[in-house]
Amino acid sequence: MSTEQSPAKKLAIVLINWNSFELTKDTLESLQQTTYTNYDCIVVDNGSVDGSGELIQKQFLNCIVLKSPTNKGFTGGNNIGMDFALQKGYEYIMMLNNDVAVEPNFLEPLIAKLDQDDSVGAVQPLIYFHHDRHLIWNAGSRYLSWIGLPLTLMYFRKDPIRLQINKQKKIDWITGCAFMMRASVLRKTGTLKEPYFIYFEDVDLSFRIKQAGYQLGYVPESVIYHIAGMSHKSKTKEKEGFLIPKVHYLNGRNRIWFLKAHTPWWAIPTTFFYQFMYYLAVSFYFISRLRFNKLKAWISGIKDGLISSV
Repeated sequence: MSTEQSPAKKLAIVLINWNSFELTKDTLESLQQTTYTNYDCIVVDNGSVDGSGELIQKQFLNCIVLKSPTNKGFTGGNNIGMDFALQKGYEYIMMLNNDVAVEPNFLEPLIAKLDQDDSVGAVQPLIYFHHDRHLIWNAGSRYLSWIGLPLTLMYFRKDPIRLQINKQKKIDWITGCAFMMRASVLRKTGTLKEPYFIYFEDVDLSFRIKQAGYQLGYVPESVIYHIAGMSHKSKTKEKEGFLIPKVHYLNGRNRIWFLKAHTPWWAIPTTFFYQFMYYLAVSFYFISRLRFNKLKAWISGIKDGLISSV
């Protein structure tokens, strides 16, 4: 029996920074503690105006810092990093949010899964909330195709029976929070669709990977912790809550874009009914809470989703 080991894969980890030096710094410092070292960290400064990109470049000399003159969103920012990684010939590419902390050994199980199973095109870890490291943020996913509903498994559950979450399994889509894929697969599918900006872009890419003939894997031996949603909230609670209206515009529009692209013909009647009721319910919620700026953004997103496509 040969004792030779396969060579370590060269990995590119892509993070986006947008006016958030402290968050990005904490994530980069967490990555510095990883036990897998054959990777490069690519930070895309996404049009920051607070000098955070320069600070990262100065304090993290081992990082590759790419700069965008404007904020291109989650999609455009990640595409800058992924295009760079594809050009440089990395074998694996990982999108990682800049508001996470990672276990030191989180990379090895993900790399091992891709090494060992050629049918798997992309993988994700088990993700807990950062503020409560027993509270689950994402333990894989399902997609109810008959109503067009992506679900996050075990969301907001207290690490109950470990047997429910500690088994590797095939999943329906992967969160953009921690999305590792083969570069060879990404060359086939293309990168993120930039008009999405943010929201549903990860589900769309997941579906395109599956359409290319690959499976998606959940690897719970890999663990990270996520703060979640920091770039989409105002710093203080306003009259209409923390979430800014643009979040609702993008969610309303992008959901329709995704459904138009990926709903099978046999599910159109049930998906239309479910989604119509969903959009109606959200609209009435905004009215009942007197959140008219959010309602306006929501309706605008619906209109743009219906009259345009990505």
